[in-house]
Amino acid sequence: MADGTFATAINCMDGRVQQPVINFLRRNYDVDYVDMITEAGPDGLIASGSALIENIRNRVAISVEKHGSSVILIAGHCYCAGNPVSDDEHKEHIRRSVEAVRSWGYPADVIGAWIGEDWKVEIIVEE
Repeated sequence: MADGTFATAINCMDGRVQQPVINFLRRNYDVDYVDMITEAGPDGLIASGSALIENIRNRVAISVEKHGSSVILIAGHCYCAGNPVSDDEHKEHIRRSVEAVRSWGYPADVIGAWIGEDWKVEIIVEE
């Protein structure tokens, strides 16, 4: 087990959303570190059943099992080049992604977040 407390973020690779998500998790879930699992448009990938899901799942396993991550956040954001759909479609992808990740059975809270034009994190699915 690692020193300190951890959360996991399944986040877009877009650099604009990294710091807002890290800050949100550290502030609201009282964790020291955030394991960042990034892909281009991960909410769309997970919601659609992409072949990349197994790779994402393996990285989540490391975060939860080795670092003791207590929360898994799945993020989607405006202006996403990797999942170029409407904001409403993103939010639906986030909801479906949360359901999928919860089905993996990890002992962690799974939440979904939207990062809008103001680059602030808004929780849209809570545990």
